Order: sequence, then C-alpha cells, then structure tokens
Amino acid sequence: MTRTIARVAALLVVAFWVAVPALAATQEQPESWSYGYFGEVMSPFCPGRTLAACTSPQAESLRAWILVQEAAGRSRDDVHAELIERYGDVILSAPEAKGFGIAAYAIPLVVFLVGGGIVIIFLRRQTHAAAAAPQAPSLPLDPDIERAIDEDLAR
Repeated sequence: MTRTIARVAALLVVAFWVAVPALAATQEQPESWSYGYFGEVMSPFCPGRTLAACTSPQAESLRAWILVQEAAGRSRDDVHAELIERYGDVILSAPEAKGFGIAAYAIPLVVFLVGGGIVIIFLRRQTHAAAAAPQAPSLPLDPDIERAIDEDLAR
C-alpha cells in the first residue's frame, strides 16, 4: 500500500513538473506586430524581396528602426504611414485599392468574368448542337450477322 501511495505521489510530482511550464507558456504575451510586418512590407533596398528576406545592411537598420518604434509604443499603422512617406509605394507588397491601384484588382476580375462568360456560351452552343443533331437511324442487322454475334457471345 505504501508503494502505491509513493508511486501516485511521484506521478503527481512529475505531472506538476510538466504542467507548470506548459501553463506558463500559454499565458498571454504582449502581441508583437513588427516581426510579422517584416514579411508583409517590401524592402526598398532589395527590389522584389520582402524586408524580412533582404540581406542588405540598410534593410537590417530599417528592421532595427521598426523594432525600436514598436518598443516605443508606436502603432503599426503609424509606422506604416511613415515608411510610405519616406519610401513611397515601393514598399507596398500590393497596390492600394484607390486611384489607379484599383485597376490591379479590377482587370483580373473583369478578364475572369468575361472568360467565364465565353466558356459558358461555348458549352451551351455545343450541347444544343449535339442535342439538335439528327441521330443515325438504327438499321436492322442481317440475320446471319446477328447469329454470328450471338454465337461469339455464347462462347
């Protein structure tokens, strides 16, 4: 009986030892926006790369500046507005949906809808043409041929 109590006590100690760090890890941490932001904004120093993927020293200093701005309590939107003011639309990974940037969203949508309409019209015409096509009348087979077919099928 004492062995069973000792085993249960040891099991409880191990469970507690495992559960406490897991509970501490689930405590809410302050949300950091800067590291995710690095992957969303394009680098003004490495064309075609995000700020996270750019390896230039200037990009490293810009990442450090963004981290300092976050630590100082500035919001993501404020930092984003300042970066657009400094570097222009070069840092945007997608064009803004205003002005000429709407064309980047509207043109593919219009092309998709027109293409889909053309495909639908084509398929409807094909199915109507197939339904309207005269069917070849089935002619009776020669009795000798029918008998030969029946014998082949019987084998």
